[in-house]
Amino acid sequence: MDSSNLSSLPEESLEEELEKPSKRSEAPLPTAYASVPLRSPSHKLEFGTGAPAESYNLMEEDNSWLAARSSLQKYSPLDWSGYFDEEKDVSIPDSNDVFHVYMAGTEGPVVFCLHGGGYSGLSFALSTSKIKEKARVVALDLRGHGKSSTENDLDLSVETMCNDVLAVVKEMYGESPPAIVLVGHSMGGSVAVHVAAKKILSTLAGLVVVDVVEGTAMASLIHMQKILSSRMQHFSSIEKAIEWTVKGGALRNIDSARVSIPSTLKYDDSKKCYVYRAQLEETEQYWRGWYEGLSEKFLSCPVPKLLLLAGTDRLDRPLTIGQMQGKFQMVVVRHTGHAIQEDAPEKFATLILNFISRNQIGPHGVEIPGLRQPLQS
Repeated sequence: MDSSNLSSLPEESLEEELEKPSKRSEAPLPTAYASVPLRSPSHKLEFGTGAPAESYNLMEEDNSWLAARSSLQKYSPLDWSGYFDEEKDVSIPDSNDVFHVYMAGTEGPVVFCLHGGGYSGLSFALSTSKIKEKARVVALDLRGHGKSSTENDLDLSVETMCNDVLAVVKEMYGESPPAIVLVGHSMGGSVAVHVAAKKILSTLAGLVVVDVVEGTAMASLIHMQKILSSRMQHFSSIEKAIEWTVKGGALRNIDSARVSIPSTLKYDDSKKCYVYRAQLEETEQYWRGWYEGLSEKFLSCPVPKLLLLAGTDRLDRPLTIGQMQGKFQMVVVRHTGHAIQEDAPEKFATLILNFISRNQIGPHGVEIPGLRQPLQS
């Protein structure tokens, strides 16, 4: 699907990421290669003029086999460890909720990444390779996504997800977290804005929202279920899911798809195929809450703000006025689809690092008017 269509999708991840499958951590995914038996050529073919007809048939079969193998390699999964330094589970006290995070980098502020609906923390994998050179990165699998497991994976209310983020930050850093830059894509952008607007995170030093705007999101909610139901529902292999996502236009960067798509899928033993991990179609009651009042909340957050868009058509009236008044920085990243961080990871990483540098966001936090002072350790 082209980016103009994606722009009208609400969750954006939801929708466009329509094509984004999801994965559960409970059981390791069976190897995708098992779905396409590989056969070694058992005959030597003679390409001379006197080769029998059956030899040419065998040659065609072997060429077909080689083509299938080449396709498998082109869309084969890439491991998270090529981009992040470690992964771990964060258990929340007094609950059965366990959130999975990917981490990278050793110095600088923490770039805390929240993915869109139907994606996972690995949506930020390729951009992390560059960001971690000057900052730390934490990419969270939100409730109902990736390898996270909660008591209610279908409770995707913005309030619940905000509490999840705050609980994970507290478990990871205690009462004295380092300077944090919240980065949220689509649905995750809504969560990031709501977290920032609470003014509870004492060392919040910056907010970056990726391709989600209240006006276009609210207008497209009516089409969400139709979009979700029209996407391919089952995949015989992980490679097929990656191929479908790229060829369908949901993601434009093959390498990013090879890293992120496997984590959006889970293997269904009864259907003997891969299906989406996130059950987005069953969370409709929460969709409106993601986006209602989002623009005003974004503008009210008392920290430096950056809005990354794939097209200017996504701007609504409040943000247009706010942008003209200089209340936030806006960058339109051309030639990308809805998932800017996946389609243009180098550009995305550069924008994040420049934002950190411009606003002098350091490892020990910055003093932001309107926010509580960091607790002393």
